[in-house]
Amino acid sequence: MRVLLAGLCTVDVVQRVDELPAPGHKVQSRSVEVAAGGPATNAAVTVAALGGEPTLLTVLGSHPLAELARADLDACGVAVRDALPGHTEPPAVSAVTVRDRDGERTVVSRNAAAVPDGLDAGALADADAVLVDGHHPELALAAARWARRCGVPLVVDAGSWKPVFGEIFPLADVVACSAHFSGPPGVLREVPVVITTAGPGPVRWRTATGSGEVPVPEVTARDTLGAGDVWHGALALRAGERDVGESIEFANAVAAERVRHVGPRAWLGPVRARMGVR
Repeated sequence: MRVLLAGLCTVDVVQRVDELPAPGHKVQSRSVEVAAGGPATNAAVTVAALGGEPTLLTVLGSHPLAELARADLDACGVAVRDALPGHTEPPAVSAVTVRDRDGERTVVSRNAAAVPDGLDAGALADADAVLVDGHHPELALAAARWARRCGVPLVVDAGSWKPVFGEIFPLADVVACSAHFSGPPGVLREVPVVITTAGPGPVRWRTATGSGEVPVPEVTARDTLGAGDVWHGALALRAGERDVGESIEFANAVAAERVRHVGPRAWLGPVRARMGVR
């Protein structure tokens, strides 16, 4: 299945520690890893791991740090379409600290704040589903409109409210929110499928004809970094399927496997094996 994912790509510097440092304190890390990150990017890596064909529409530019993200994504099987290849500023960088005993983490990120307007979505790739995270509004809206024109299912990763969602939600087939999502009154009323995640709690869903919830597998979490993004990537692979509960159950299983493993890429092999992907 071909999936177009429009959104943020960061360079993540991930350090694992015994305890998260208090303000003004320094700690020695157990390990350091560098990987591409961001909601749409982590979802794209997930799609590739599960046997899909992802294309990531994002902004990386020509700064040397961008090559770290490109190399990682190439190794993961993710095709990248850069909407601003001549951009010379550093890409978004996330400083991530993960507590070893339970996988809890802190993240400090610049996100897409330094990216100028005037991005070029170009000719969008053929796809069977589209996912947007809203971090690059121009790209998100272009991808959403393309999905609507072509009759392709559109999934929105709505972790938090972004103004562009006011234009995107009316085009969406599925909007997946966090439990802390807060938008203008009635903004989700006309969305065909609304899903609400709550970390280890049950995932709730509602459509025009029904509602329900799907339990999350109980696991010992070793690393929660990007788990929600992984969940969205798995859900995008099931976009368009009629049984919402089964799609959520699949995404829950993939995300549960992700948190069992330490590091941004150590989970890829195990999730392929668990899901029967060659």
